[in-house]
Amino acid sequence: MTRASDHVRAIYAKYAREWDADRAAAGWNDKSWHDRFVGLLDAGASVLDLGCGSGAPVARNLVQHELRLTGIDTSPTMISLCRERMPDQEWFVADMRTVSLARKFDGILGWDSYFFLEPDDQRRMFEVFAAHARPSCVLMFNTGPGAGEAIGSYRSEPLYHASLAASEYRSLLDRSGFEVLDHVVEDPLAGGRTVWLARRARA
Repeated sequence: MTRASDHVRAIYAKYAREWDADRAAAGWNDKSWHDRFVGLLDAGASVLDLGCGSGAPVARNLVQHELRLTGIDTSPTMISLCRERMPDQEWFVADMRTVSLARKFDGILGWDSYFFLEPDDQRRMFEVFAAHARPSCVLMFNTGPGAGEAIGSYRSEPLYHASLAASEYRSLLDRSGFEVLDHVVEDPLAGGRTVWLARRARA
């Protein structure tokens, strides 16, 4: 049986170039959070971008700040766009739910991607985060405002989203060794996104 989250992958594979154009046309209303993320990292730090899309504007901004980037996306077209734009960085066609790179990073992003996962997959992602996080790793991802599932749309296609309760995210972060630095629900300065910013404990 096809899972709702698998249909999301199919949509972004089908409309990869359209999404890239739409993202560019929409402007960047969440840049303030990415500025904070970058500000917590040293120049030359390594970042794992889970669900990197076409690399613009988020990955491009990281590279412009002299960060070393490894991007993961399920869409071959999205990854091909990243490779064209930033050939000196690492790009992999892979599923964030099962990625295992056998190395650790200074920063991890799950931006505008993590919330497409079904609830149990979101829970299991904390094992992926922990497995790839160095001591003091900065983690940033966005979710829904409360527990539940919702169906939006993209180009008339049904687009699945899900979220856990804030209390469960806090518990999962704590058990994975991350301290919450900030959490804002439906931030009006970031297009209404609900954001989590955390840092892993030092060794």
